[in-house]
Amino acid sequence: MTLALGVVLLVDVLRVFLPAVITIFGQAASTPAELLGAFALGWFVLALAAPALVRWVGVRPVALVAAVLLVVARLAVNGQPGGLLQLWLATAGLLAGLAWLAAAAAGTARPVPGIALGSAVGAITHTVLDTYRSESFGSWPAWVVAGLVGALFLTGQARSAPPAGPGGARSWLLAGPALLLAGLVALSPAVARTAMSYQFGLLRSDPADEVGVATVPLFGPAPLALAVGGFLLAALAAPRRGAWRWLGPAALLCGAVLFAVKRGELLLPAVLLTAVGLGACLGTAGAAAGQATPAVHPGAADDPARAARRRGYAVVAGMLVFAVAAVAYYAAYDLGYPNAWVPVAVAVLVAAVALATRPAPTPPRSPLPPVWTAASAAVLTLLAAIASDELLSATNRDGPPGTVRVVAYNVRMGFGMDGRFDPDALARAAAGADVVALSEVDRGWLLNGGHDTLDLLAERLDMPYVFAPAADPLWGDAVLSRWPLDAARTRPLPAVGAPTGAQALGITVDFGAGVRLAVVATHLQPPPGEDPVVQARAVADFAVRYAAGRPLVVAGDLNTEPGDPAFAEFTRVGLVDALAAARPLPTSPADDPRQQIDHIFVTPDLAATDPAAPPGTASDHLPVRVTLTLPPA
Repeated sequence: MTLALGVVLLVDVLRVFLPAVITIFGQAASTPAELLGAFALGWFVLALAAPALVRWVGVRPVALVAAVLLVVARLAVNGQPGGLLQLWLATAGLLAGLAWLAAAAAGTARPVPGIALGSAVGAITHTVLDTYRSESFGSWPAWVVAGLVGALFLTGQARSAPPAGPGGARSWLLAGPALLLAGLVALSPAVARTAMSYQFGLLRSDPADEVGVATVPLFGPAPLALAVGGFLLAALAAPRRGAWRWLGPAALLCGAVLFAVKRGELLLPAVLLTAVGLGACLGTAGAAAGQATPAVHPGAADDPARAARRRGYAVVAGMLVFAVAAVAYYAAYDLGYPNAWVPVAVAVLVAAVALATRPAPTPPRSPLPPVWTAASAAVLTLLAAIASDELLSATNRDGPPGTVRVVAYNVRMGFGMDGRFDPDALARAAAGADVVALSEVDRGWLLNGGHDTLDLLAERLDMPYVFAPAADPLWGDAVLSRWPLDAARTRPLPAVGAPTGAQALGITVDFGAGVRLAVVATHLQPPPGEDPVVQARAVADFAVRYAAGRPLVVAGDLNTEPGDPAFAEFTRVGLVDALAAARPLPTSPADDPRQQIDHIFVTPDLAATDPAAPPGTASDHLPVRVTLTLPPA
């Protein structure tokens, strides 16, 4: 139980540390990805000294001091102080967590039950908090959960532990890869919700689309209950022998491959297969824990000090694998190399370690009843999902309105200029809008904390949404509306050498009584320093075809300024700059706007008034808004 609670705290700190690297230490897409990666990896490399520290000082002193520092850092970052303070608090918490892991490994030969339970409890608490904090209950549940977990963890840590048995190094080696796969896909509430929105959303995309859209899911993150239950059952149950041993690794590899394909409709089977396969591989590797490892020199295998050092170095090496794989996977979106191999490679590592482990003649009995524990966790996850999910509604609201306020906003995954994740501030910036076009929407990237930014913002605005993937099924653009949405279409845009994918999402807002408005949301992604004229032409042509003569709005972060060739592509097809009356209207960066790169274009039959870019630092861009007068049906 103590190990499980420590895993929960460490993962929570990682959810703050990783986004702090790209929003506080540097700026993603502007700071070199190599520098961001080196900063992040450096702390994991430094942790390689932790086993030596444990050897010189002792297991218990290092474990106690590191545990206290981990809890203090976890509580400190819960308040999101922002800026460099948040970055260094998270870094201190990370180092304390890695040192604690090294000490825990030295004193524990059977980590799998604790690691598995901690991963499951972390998924449940993340679900309870709606991946951040519930709109219904505010911030106090986050403080209660953090305080309770911290208190129980320190209480357990203060107790004397029984002497550790031999072996266990392979189980500890899998801790880092397991945490990566769990946060990346297997046990992520945000990924589970997004997967359901592709499979069972309230709106289906056109069958001709190359990439499907995701809408408000009917069942929210409920599949996470199956993933958590299956993961725990596979990890805690007695490992299979013979040919059955291959089922877990096969399921894990299949799930990783499906995730690597980056298709929204494959996310759900990827989540379930990866969860069950990961649990089975952990269980297989843990079956030999506590058994002596054959040694070259007589007596070496039974030397407790040698076994403790092996476990300590194994766990920090596994966490280094976590860091290297995470950096390699997400840096690809800035550097432009293929990254689908990363989750597959990590899955291959986990499967290989599991299959290389020879099960003990009599596998150790699990300290937790597998079926009861798995069933309880599944029920708790389901209840948490139901409690945290909110019903979003759109109605015709007493007939067509005379005017509609449209907002376009690059939300930078929900992170403000000070590095704080604050969907409440985003909601305030978009308050009063009837239609919102969002860019840089993150729906579960581990790099950004595993939050579903779109769902959190939609709940705060009480507006249903349609999401279109751009970089992958979890990152793209969206449209929210107070009125029903229909006829979703999406088109990938030419890459033209840019590392991050781009798309154009077409959606129709139905105001009733025959009044309909076509909206196209996009985020042009040109190579650094180049004008996105090719992508702009593709969006303009797609938008005109999609509107088919109806009133049309094209909005988003277009990365082009008035007078540029890409800007002219939209006027070429007859669209009008809806913000012209307020020019110059710089929107980026938000704390010192100098660039006019966020725009709203409309057809001439939509009269535009009150254009503005309200000041604020909830993102690195300012939102742009305009009020449009609708023509009669």
